[in-house]
Amino acid sequence: MNVLCERAAEGLRRRGFAAVLAADRREALELVMAEAAGAESVGWGGSETLKEIGARDALAASGAEIRDHRTVMDVFLLSANALTADGVIVNIDGTGNRVAASIFGPKKVVYVVGRNKIVEGGVAEAVARAKRMACPPNCRRLGKKTPCAAAGECLDCDSPDRICKVTAVFDRAPTHTPTKVILVDEDLGY
Repeated sequence: MNVLCERAAEGLRRRGFAAVLAADRREALELVMAEAAGAESVGWGGSETLKEIGARDALAASGAEIRDHRTVMDVFLLSANALTADGVIVNIDGTGNRVAASIFGPKKVVYVVGRNKIVEGGVAEAVARAKRMACPPNCRRLGKKTPCAAAGECLDCDSPDRICKVTAVFDRAPTHTPTKVILVDEDLGY
């Protein structure tokens, strides 16, 4: 198992998150399906990581109602834009609806995070990673007319289409929101 993933899992646990390691996307999908077992509704946080492991199709096949991250649900699935090696989660949103749903509302929150999203430095490096590695491709994927979509790098723009407007830093697991992080020893998502 990737040493950085193991360190991040230890850091997450120290901060009150449940953290498990998955060797690959197959094992990550098994863990996600176990978390969602028996759930009537599952929230979907617009995650490319979860698409890459096949979670949406598997959940739909299981009969769970998949809900957009704007509605109340039993289990809310998402990924992180970045994770520090000592267990701080960083997510950036345009409207904040995805990060809001990961803070309060669902009965359970489950992150699936590929090893490529773990940074050795602190929160500043995690934010920089998110803006460098996640925001430009997400702007392109979402059809946003931003300078970063065209240039492939964050230009700290003032575009109305900008998707990096709300930054959430999870220093500890939110009170009353059981939160698990599945760390996958594969590169997944942006």
